[in-house]
Amino acid sequence: MKLSAELARRLRLTEVPGSDRYRIVIPEYANIAADTVGRFATSDAPAVIFDRPDGTVQRTSYRELDVAATRLAAGLAGMGVGRGDVVAVHTGQRPETAVTHLAVYKLGAVVATISQLYGPETLKHILADSRARVLVTQDAAWAPLRSLRPAVTHCLVVGEASASETPFEQAVATGATITPVRTRAEDPALIVYTSGSTGLPKGVLHAHRIMHAYRPTLALFYNLEIEQDGLVLWTSADWAWVGGLLDVVLAAFLYGHPVVASQQRFSAEHALDLMARHGVTHGLLTPTALKRLARVPQPRTRWPLRVRTLFTGGEALAPETLVWLERELGVVCNEGYGMSEVNHVIGNCRRLRPIKPGSMGFEFPGHVAALVDEAGRPVEEGAVGEIVTTADDPTLFLGYWGRPDLTEAMRLGAWIRTHDLAARDADGYYWYRGRNDDLIKSAGFRIGPVEIENVLLAHPAVAEAGVIGSPDAERGHVVKAYVRVANGAAASEALIAELQAHVKGRLGAYKYPRVIEFVNELPMTSTGKISRAELRRRDQWAR
Repeated sequence: MKLSAELARRLRLTEVPGSDRYRIVIPEYANIAADTVGRFATSDAPAVIFDRPDGTVQRTSYRELDVAATRLAAGLAGMGVGRGDVVAVHTGQRPETAVTHLAVYKLGAVVATISQLYGPETLKHILADSRARVLVTQDAAWAPLRSLRPAVTHCLVVGEASASETPFEQAVATGATITPVRTRAEDPALIVYTSGSTGLPKGVLHAHRIMHAYRPTLALFYNLEIEQDGLVLWTSADWAWVGGLLDVVLAAFLYGHPVVASQQRFSAEHALDLMARHGVTHGLLTPTALKRLARVPQPRTRWPLRVRTLFTGGEALAPETLVWLERELGVVCNEGYGMSEVNHVIGNCRRLRPIKPGSMGFEFPGHVAALVDEAGRPVEEGAVGEIVTTADDPTLFLGYWGRPDLTEAMRLGAWIRTHDLAARDADGYYWYRGRNDDLIKSAGFRIGPVEIENVLLAHPAVAEAGVIGSPDAERGHVVKAYVRVANGAAASEALIAELQAHVKGRLGAYKYPRVIEFVNELPMTSTGKISRAELRRRDQWAR
């Protein structure tokens, strides 16, 4: 895609001579703390607006955030934390999470994120796997887990701390100061643990260059509005996840905007109320959250909303949800594709190109996307292939923490694998077809679950749907759908027949779900995706 010289300059892209491609500019030295909050460290503008559980609002300025981070860095240094050491962060959406991240980056140490949605065995695994010297946690989340007695040197607790723990406030209260460490762009900074939909979570290690690598595509995802004044960002996504942390929290800090924090469990009504009360203009919501939002009638007449642009990713967005967001909520919704390991490769930006409902978008400037078969050969236009990118992509992680074997397994010849399947149309738009391990092979057909889920979601009786392949002696597998019915609808044999006919009529007889099971809820990963791996396990247990 050819960009104007002015837009390329704004996005910090340089043109590759003799081509229509661009390269993202990465400096030799980078530090996430210095490159975000450090740029606004003398500003009294709000950095974090914390919608506290007790109903009060706590505002932390950029100046206060930077001062607290420097003090905590001094406190952590006094505990023996230095360059390359790991500090695990288990504090959820709140100002202390931002303070801890910044403090660790100032030391040249490494943050390991831990979602509060993880259970005790997963938390124990992450602490052992990361070899964290310090755990920073929160009393409400930590209280039921204290018996784990993790092998960390220090445990800092926001709120009530036990005798063997250090109150977070005490660690920040030190009057000591430090000179931040100067780090190179390739120095390690962040371990993001994957959701663990298959097996225990793996540590995805990123370098300090990551925000420079994200900068152009963040601008595109937020519809080329991110540099404007008066923006307020919010996400319902976990700050331990790439989407919540890098695409919203650090994205806001990169441009000097406030980010809203809330530890309230997501509900559509609360999300709309929160956005209205704090004047949220931009943010990220998962497709699952957006689907729930789309069940709220007439949101613009019920809430004084300022929201203009939403960014979504993590799974495919149903076309009907996109139409509702544009028509009823009155927002632009740009979808983005990537993984924790390599990100922002494909996406939409309405200001650059029209959005095709149901598509993932197009290859973003500064990245390379291709579709290949099992041998790494490019597939024909319209054919399904695995999405791959190049080994020099600037968002590519440094590797899996402590697992060079898994890192090497991501390579397919010269390509970096994603294990996600898609097709590309004549206009260069990509259409998601599922993951390699989600692919359903039935009677010789290769069937992706996503398009079936989207068609089911288009039926008014369906609130949520998850599709898997169920083992079958005759066909190898048959398509099986788990369905949660919408309010006012009733699960019945008649509805099963109606849904099967609905899919047959739109996708063809070989793709319809031969088995439909109604459920009260669908299992989710910590990143808000329907866990097809868990659905496959449920199907196996039921046999």
